[in-house]
Amino acid sequence: MDDATAARASARRRSLVVLSLGQVLGGIGFGSTISLGALITERITGDEALAGWPTAAVTLGAAAMAVPLAALAQRAGRRPSLALGMATALGGVAFIVGGAAGASFPLLLIGFALLGAGQAANLQSRFAATDLATDRTRGRDLSLVVWSTTIGAVLGPNLVGPGEELGDALGMPVFTGAYLFTAVAQILAIVLYASALRPDPLVLARRGANAAAPGGNAERLDRPRLAAFAVAGIACSHAVMVAVMAMTPLHLVHHGAELSVVGLTISLHVAGMYALSPVFGVLADRLGRVVTVLLGQGLLAAALIVGAAGAASSSSVTIALVLLGLGWSAATVSGSALLTEASSPERRPRRQGRSDAIMNLVGAAGAIAAGGVLGLIGYAGLSLAALVVVAVVIVWATTLRAPGARAATRRSASQPS
Repeated sequence: MDDATAARASARRRSLVVLSLGQVLGGIGFGSTISLGALITERITGDEALAGWPTAAVTLGAAAMAVPLAALAQRAGRRPSLALGMATALGGVAFIVGGAAGASFPLLLIGFALLGAGQAANLQSRFAATDLATDRTRGRDLSLVVWSTTIGAVLGPNLVGPGEELGDALGMPVFTGAYLFTAVAQILAIVLYASALRPDPLVLARRGANAAAPGGNAERLDRPRLAAFAVAGIACSHAVMVAVMAMTPLHLVHHGAELSVVGLTISLHVAGMYALSPVFGVLADRLGRVVTVLLGQGLLAAALIVGAAGAASSSSVTIALVLLGLGWSAATVSGSALLTEASSPERRPRRQGRSDAIMNLVGAAGAIAAGGVLGLIGYAGLSLAALVVVAVVIVWATTLRAPGARAATRRSASQPS
């Protein structure tokens, strides 16, 4: 191993550590947002049909910031892009608390939209993990960073109880105390990215690509059809997950569940989203990206069927939410790896940003629609309706040329780590 290769490997390891720590901090804010958004909204508006709007605002905010953050990363690197996303989210916390205090639904939505910038940064981190990866390790590296979110995302919902006690002591509005923890996590993430993500992985990767250009290695075959499927698989899986998950706290509370049960259910769901992501990363590297996307669709379908059949049982809903998280994880990890390797280097950051924007836009649409669907046909009906979206991805996958997908997998396996 020459000096340049050794330096790149060292930078790759350092980047993975920093990005993983950042995901822990970002996950704390994400978990609290999902747990409390619907409850705050119903409290200040009295309308359960609006309960999905905070989640929609987060996803719309993430969608709005995805392309600008990707463009900033393209120009200046991952470090300023990730730090800016977290700083914007920190401002969102202040708007959320202010909106709850003044019973202002518009102000509340602005806060959640700004908080979405932190989600956009978290999503961009998984692509940052692939900047210095080889084809053979791309799924694994990406999944390790995704897995790190488990710690913060599981911790976040379980801070609801302590956060309420702290908020009560400080005279904060109901359901906002946990956002104190979110604010601290965002501050720590800003400091971490700004000071420790050195050398910047995207800048270093670009230098390596430029150096390889004379030999023709930097210009990869661009595969737009596979890239389009990857974007669709990620987006549809996210829409299904967001729509069902956003309505689950409200559904459980209306069926008499305590906040502690709601927090536990969401924690287990988020654990399903992230805890086994390394397994899906390895499967994506070894079995193929498209195969693992389809595995995710199978898990999503199982989740929706269990949720529909056991909507009246909190234990069945919890099982469904865990399966929902696992399906999302398999589809997102493998789809993200597929999108990266199906895109040429010069198209990659822009296409990654667009994918995140599309994913969040359809997630927002799903969250908004879910509130109305819940009111019309209930939780079981919502689950069954979401099966249509899963079917779209499965049918699309059958139109892809299997030999090409297998060839891509063999090329990945033949690359040195």
